[in-house]
Amino acid sequence: MTDGSPWRRDAGPTGEVWWTDALSDPWRNPQSATVVYTPPAAGDAPPVVLETPPAPPRRGIGLVLLVSVISALLAGALGGTLGYVFALRGGNGGTLGGGTQLGGGPPEAANRAPDSVAGVVKKVLPSVVTIRARAGNAGSLGSGFIVSGDGYVLTNDHVVGGANVTITITFSDGRTAPARVVGTETESDVAVLKIDQTGLPAVEFADSDAVQVGDPVIAVGAPLALSNTVTYGIVSALDRPVVAGESGSPRYYAAIQTDAAVNQGNSGGPLFDLAGRAVGINSVIKSLSSDQQTAGNVGLAFAIPINQAKRQAQDIIEKGKARRTVLGATPDPAFRSPAGGVKLQTVAAGGPAEQAGLRAGDVITRVEDDSVEDPEDLIALVRKYAPGAVVNIQYQRSGADQSASVTLAADAN
Repeated sequence: MTDGSPWRRDAGPTGEVWWTDALSDPWRNPQSATVVYTPPAAGDAPPVVLETPPAPPRRGIGLVLLVSVISALLAGALGGTLGYVFALRGGNGGTLGGGTQLGGGPPEAANRAPDSVAGVVKKVLPSVVTIRARAGNAGSLGSGFIVSGDGYVLTNDHVVGGANVTITITFSDGRTAPARVVGTETESDVAVLKIDQTGLPAVEFADSDAVQVGDPVIAVGAPLALSNTVTYGIVSALDRPVVAGESGSPRYYAAIQTDAAVNQGNSGGPLFDLAGRAVGINSVIKSLSSDQQTAGNVGLAFAIPINQAKRQAQDIIEKGKARRTVLGATPDPAFRSPAGGVKLQTVAAGGPAEQAGLRAGDVITRVEDDSVEDPEDLIALVRKYAPGAVVNIQYQRSGADQSASVTLAADAN
């Protein structure tokens, strides 16, 4: 292949023969020296030799890698230094040299409104205690709450009931103190303890008669020995007749039902409203298990109304025992009717029922607004009221509906 010149030429000064357009030839080696030689014509001047300088050598890839490694090391060192300085200046939300601040400051998040759940818990928690009772090798654990500054504590009878019981109170801050039993009302499951201290934070009491279904409530106690546990729910029902306890020692009360989680160990602890006032004493749960040791919360818990518990605690402190409110009549345990109601088997002479005109054989269907289905219902609903209270009793006599106003009384015990 030639550029049109004769293919063979005389050798140039370097011994290499190139054609005349070699400098623009794309196929030649650019690293080789180039000599363009043109033979002189006869009588011409000596030929001029033109040389092209060799191209600069390529840099090796090793140098490029070395520069990259050094750059990475410098960048890492700079980043570490900046991170260290940032940490020293409070890197959690802090700034560096007036730069961007990451995250928000915590002070506002720590504040809670007094009427929030957290605000209520902060207020009432110092008044709630964990109770450990021991008699010989047997023991029990429950909850309670301080009801006076001079050391009276309210709890359940079934938490501390029994003879020769040694009781230890644990406050919410972990301090402990011994306590003694002042008195109990077994059938209402109320007990009063005493700590020999003063200046204690006492709870406030609500009016449990003013509680309504749907009101939010907070349970505080030591379920499963987990002290200072707080659960939240609503009032699910009111005046729910509850009969609890072992055979031969039943407990009766018209309970406040709640879906706040309550388990073993919550017994004796307070149920609060959102004003931080006690509305009841958490006392019993309804479970799918018949064994108390395996029973757990299924959203059915029952509390003694605080009006009833307060009245009986006051009796225990002032008189040494609590009064039981009675109707002055005995229900017939064998009576059953599809229409409900409780048949009176006997009526005590001179008692509240007789004075109101009730007679044996009458079937009581309602006490105030609450229906009566079983004999235990009648006892529990009557116990809700204080002795001397006047209640409306609806009943049937010979198939006719009638009503009577009954002034309830205290029992003779």
